Amino acid sequence: MPDQKDATGSTMSTGAPAPSDRNSLTVGPDGPILLHDVHFLEQMAHFNREKVPERQPHAKGSGAFGIFETTEDVTAYTKAALFQKGVSTDMLARFSTVAGEAGSPDTWRDVRGFSLKFYTSDGNYDLVGNNTPVFFIRDTMKFPHFIRSQKRLPDCGLRDNHMQWDFWTLNPESAHQVTYLMGDRGLPRTWRNMNGYGSHTYMWTNAVGEKFWVKYHFHTNQGLDQFTNAEAAAMAGADADFHRRDLFEAIKRGEHPSWTMFVQVMPYVDAKTYQINPFDLTKTWSHRDYPLIKVGTMMLNRNPENFFAQIEQAAFSPGNTVPGIGLSPDKMLLGRAFAYNDAQRNRIGVNFHQLPVNQPKVPVNSYMFDGHMTYHHSGSAPVYAPNSGGRSWADQTGPVADGWEADGDMVRSAYTLRPNDDDFTQPGILVREVFDEAQRDRLVETVAGSLLGGVRSPVLERAFDYWKSIDPEVGARIEACVRVGNAPAPAQGMGEGSEPRAELTAP
Repeated sequence: MPDQKDATGSTMSTGAPAPSDRNSLTVGPDGPILLHDVHFLEQMAHFNREKVPERQPHAKGSGAFGIFETTEDVTAYTKAALFQKGVSTDMLARFSTVAGEAGSPDTWRDVRGFSLKFYTSDGNYDLVGNNTPVFFIRDTMKFPHFIRSQKRLPDCGLRDNHMQWDFWTLNPESAHQVTYLMGDRGLPRTWRNMNGYGSHTYMWTNAVGEKFWVKYHFHTNQGLDQFTNAEAAAMAGADADFHRRDLFEAIKRGEHPSWTMFVQVMPYVDAKTYQINPFDLTKTWSHRDYPLIKVGTMMLNRNPENFFAQIEQAAFSPGNTVPGIGLSPDKMLLGRAFAYNDAQRNRIGVNFHQLPVNQPKVPVNSYMFDGHMTYHHSGSAPVYAPNSGGRSWADQTGPVADGWEADGDMVRSAYTLRPNDDDFTQPGILVREVFDEAQRDRLVETVAGSLLGGVRSPVLERAFDYWKSIDPEVGARIEACVRVGNAPAPAQGMGEGSEPRAELTAP
C-alpha cells in the first residue's frame, strides 16, 4: 500500500522534519530500539500525557458553538452588553451528565449539565447550569459529599443505590431535585429536547444602578421529549454516545437546535420579605409572582473541529461575570464561583484561560503572570501595580455596583427559615400538579426499582418516609411495590455489590 502522507511530510514538535511515523530506530531490522531515537521518545512521552484528568462531576459530555441574539429590550433590568436588543454574541455550549465517568453512557438517568460561554464585548460571561431549575443541596460545604455519594464504593469500585439514598434521605432538601430526577425529565431523549436553567439566583444591574435578582430559563424550541426507562437502557447498550452523536450529526445536517431565553426578575427589595428564601437553590420562584420575560434566542450552528481542544479543554465558571451581571448570596453559587476555576487549574493548568477556546475576544490586561505553559504575556511591561511604567491598573473604591448589604455575626448555620421554607412542599406540587397520572406511574416504577437495588435498613425506611413526605399516595405506592418486590421489569435496580442498570443510575 503506498505511503499516505502529504507532500511535505510530518514534523516533530520543534518543526524539524520527522524521520518516520511508522518505524522506530533499531539495531538492524530485528534489534532493540535505540535510546537516541528522539522522535520515538517524544511521541511516547507525549502519548503518556495526552489525556488531562477528567472533570470530577460532568465528565461525560460534548458541545457546539453558536450565536445568542438578544431580541427584546431588557435594558430596564441590565446594562450587560450581550443583553442589549439587537446584539449577537458568539457562544459555546457544553452539555453533560453529572455522575458518570468520561466513558459512561449518555442515557443513564442523571441531571444534565447546561454550560454556556458567551464571548461578549465586555469579556467572557459563563452561565453554568443544568437541565433542572433546582439542585440537591443548598450549602456548598455539602457538595463534595454529595458527589462522592453518587460515585463508586471504596471497596468494590461499583456504584451503589444504597449510598445514594442514604445521602438523599439524610438531606431532605434534596427532595425537589430527586423528584425531577426520578420523573420523566431525568431521561431526556436528546440534549436538543431538554430545557436549560441557570438554576441559581443572579443579580442584574441597569445603567442607572438599579439592582434586580434574576433566574435564567432556556426553553427548547425542538420540544421537550424523554426516553422511557426501557428505551434509555436499550440505547445505553446500543450507543453509549447517543446524545453526543445526535447533537453533532444534527448540526452537520443543518438542523441547528435553538432555545429561547427567558428570565424571572425580582425587584431587589422583594428578596428581603419573599415567602421563601429566593437564594435557596432547592427552590423555584412562583411564575405567578414573577412571570417569564423573554430575552432572546440561542442557536447552535457550528460543530467543534477538534473535540479535545475545543470541548474537553473548555473551562466554565459561574464566577465569570461581566458588567451588568453579578452574583447573589446563594451559598452554592458563591462556593462554585471559586471551585470551578480552581478545578480547571488542576485539570488543564494554571493558564487554562489562555487556551483559544477560553480566550475572550477583547484585549486582556491581567496581573496574573507566568506559570506552566504561559503563552500570552505583557512583554517588558511592569508586572506589579501600582507602577510608574505607564501600565494601567484598576483602583475602584466604595460600594460595588453588584454588591448587597450584609450584617451579623460570623456563624456556621443553615439559612434562616421563612414561612414557606420547607423541603417537601415544592416537590409535592411537582408530583400532584405538574406530573399527570401516567408520569406518576412512571415515577413510582423508577423509584421502586431503584430502592429494590440493594437499599437496606434503615435507609430503606427513611426513603419510604421521604416519599410519603413528598406525597402520601405516591409514597405508599412506592413502599407497596418494594415490600412485595414487584417493581415493573424496566425499573429493576442493582443488587448489592452489582453494577447498576442504565435506566436506574442516578447522579
